[in-house]
Amino acid sequence: MTASDHLRRWQSALPFWLSFLLLPLLWFGATQGGWMLLLVPLVTWYLFAALDGIFGLNLENADPETPDEDLFWYRLLTSTWVPLQFVTLFGLIAYTVQAEHLGGLEKFGVFFGMGVISGTVGINYSHELMHQRNRLERWLGDILLAMVLYSHFRSEHLLVHHRYVGTPRDPVTARYNEGFHRFYPRVLRQSLHSAFRAEREKLAKKDLPWSHGSNPFFRYWALQGGMLLLAALLGGLTGVLLFMVQAGVAIWQLELVNYVEHYGLTRKHLGEGKYEHVRPHHSWNAAHKASNWLLINLQRHSDHHYRPDRRFPLLQNYTTANAPQLPYGYPVMTIAAMIPPLWRRVMNPRVRRWRQMHYPEVTDWKAYNKAQNPMPGAQAGTD
Repeated sequence: MTASDHLRRWQSALPFWLSFLLLPLLWFGATQGGWMLLLVPLVTWYLFAALDGIFGLNLENADPETPDEDLFWYRLLTSTWVPLQFVTLFGLIAYTVQAEHLGGLEKFGVFFGMGVISGTVGINYSHELMHQRNRLERWLGDILLAMVLYSHFRSEHLLVHHRYVGTPRDPVTARYNEGFHRFYPRVLRQSLHSAFRAEREKLAKKDLPWSHGSNPFFRYWALQGGMLLLAALLGGLTGVLLFMVQAGVAIWQLELVNYVEHYGLTRKHLGEGKYEHVRPHHSWNAAHKASNWLLINLQRHSDHHYRPDRRFPLLQNYTTANAPQLPYGYPVMTIAAMIPPLWRRVMNPRVRRWRQMHYPEVTDWKAYNKAQNPMPGAQAGTD
């Protein structure tokens, strides 16, 4: 490979490294205090939304057969982020608890911003890492999730969400007319239960009890306990509380995105508990260029579920003919999700058009959702 090839590949990957600028921005806000603490959420939510309007859509697709060795700069990105987030999180705990220029509300603001970063970027990068076969990358994904006390997301995502997306058996698929404020407490409870159940059933197939040492929940608990212990050693009770603030904000960010990604979309029930195969039209797609830089192509979610083995630079974009399209990128859509009347006004007509396009034979969706709901307590939504 020539030097010009390396340079070209580095240049193509460079926009995805923009997320790294959020870390020094957070440190700057922590040292200055005051309104500077708003910089991280303002940049993450509003600047990237504005940049979407400026840069428009990216409708181009990379060659999906690109070999892994040609993706060096993309793979380096997600792996390099892990130690930087770790140092930033715990460095800020040590700094903030002793920072006399920061009041209580300002200290909260520092870790609200940290949670925006660890949720928008950190959990997103862990999602990319957990899908890889490389053991080191999967461990790095576990470390990122432990930093937000949400380690079970790996089991829930790989064993439950990808298998049951678009069905009542998937807690993460938001039902039609289910507002985010109803979705959020439900998914927090059901995702943990479904993740543990999936790992228990996986062990049972090997005639092993849930308490067997190979259950990843023991690793999850150990990593999370280690993170809390380190926060306590660096900042005492205040350090633990600040750590939990960022974890709570990060989890909220994750589940906002989860809510958006599959809202109102369902797979056809074939009978006897079986569903049609996952297709691109079972996830919302967004081709907005700038927010896909920030989120490493997460918004090409239709292809991720269709081909979950693809690394993020190789995810394909789909047109309206193959996948439903969000009107805006995730920064705008997640804000809309926090306002249920606005969300329903924007999204419900799109869900109805999607139903008519892909399942015209279903004329009574309320009865259909009720009939295909085999799980006690699973909500089918209202129509």
